[in-house]
Amino acid sequence: MSPIGTIKSYPGNPRVAKAQIAAAYNGLEFNFENFDLMKDRTPEFLAKFPLGKVPVLESSEVNLAESSAIGYYAAALKEDSPLLGKNAVDQALIFQWVLFSETEISSNASTWLAPLRGFAPYMKPNVDAAASKVKRALDALNKVLLTKTYLVGHQITYADIAVVTSLVLPFTLVLDKATRAEFKNVVRYFTTVVAQPIFKKYLGEVTLCETPLKYTPPKKEKKPAAPAKEAPKKKEAAPKADDADAEEAKPAPKPKSKLDLLPPSKFILDAWKREYSNNDTKDAIKWFWDNFDPEGYSIWKVDYKYNDELTLTFMSNNLIGGFYARLERAHKYAFGSMIVRGENNNNTISGYWVIRGQEIPYEIYDAADYGSYDFQKIEPAQYEEKKEEFYKYLAWEFDDCVDGKVFK
Repeated sequence: MSPIGTIKSYPGNPRVAKAQIAAAYNGLEFNFENFDLMKDRTPEFLAKFPLGKVPVLESSEVNLAESSAIGYYAAALKEDSPLLGKNAVDQALIFQWVLFSETEISSNASTWLAPLRGFAPYMKPNVDAAASKVKRALDALNKVLLTKTYLVGHQITYADIAVVTSLVLPFTLVLDKATRAEFKNVVRYFTTVVAQPIFKKYLGEVTLCETPLKYTPPKKEKKPAAPAKEAPKKKEAAPKADDADAEEAKPAPKPKSKLDLLPPSKFILDAWKREYSNNDTKDAIKWFWDNFDPEGYSIWKVDYKYNDELTLTFMSNNLIGGFYARLERAHKYAFGSMIVRGENNNNTISGYWVIRGQEIPYEIYDAADYGSYDFQKIEPAQYEEKKEEFYKYLAWEFDDCVDGKVFK
């Protein structure tokens, strides 16, 4: 069997299984290639897939960047495929359930699960709201499945493939036995479908959740115990003049940060922050490049690692705010501008930072959600080619910029 193209994604992604299962029902298959979001988003890749999201399909016929579209393509490659319905009514119903799987289940499940899995900052109101929306969708699905084995007609269609693969992570990670008891028809449906040989081939043995995943806050550093107070000593006579040289010098106070040990810099970060705050960005950026010290400071392009998990733009902006809230100790040493670009259910978080020194300091990498961001250092040799982009991120001058926050 000749492959119909290559899907690139990270391993174990149920969205990939959606396309693989649809292909297999039509006697077709895809190649699969592991994709590292940190290393493989090359200029060539972004030229084909500008959003930089996975899964993607590369083939001689077409390049596709959405899992539902890849699955639909596989389902449609066989003429009169039963996966897509026998008439206009069935086709419309299948399309309805594909949209349901994306908007009501997948997007909300992602918002619920990503913080619990450490892929995004935990914000309890957002997580609770997403969990409620998933359960609302399950309640609706439960009512529909009261009298149905499959969603459209009497055999598996692309509707079932889309809905079941979107339910895999919730059913295996958070929907425990007590919760599942509220949605008995959905459980029957889900277990029936994932037991089908083609589903088992690409999803493996699906084990239903016993203990739901819960948020575990990062451990706080223990403060050293305060030394016991000593009894007040009697005043000693002042040392004689000839004894002064023998008296040990008092140790200098320890710096609060390793960054305080760096050589002085001509670039004053607070002065830059005032320039940026009080002037038009075009004027401020001129001051920046006239005064910037590439030995004392470094410039970094920052991208959120899980842009493909983002949903509503205001929630993406809340993620930025959550990250900033954990960087209180970095205000003295860093400046950043992060923006949300795109639209609901199709947006990204990215920006630029100016940081004291040449490495990411403890004051930043100690933040709980630092691991959710990719910091790429811009070397001095790259400054000229990056100046325009650097300016646009500080001025928020992108057509698709919808929100953002400045760290200063």
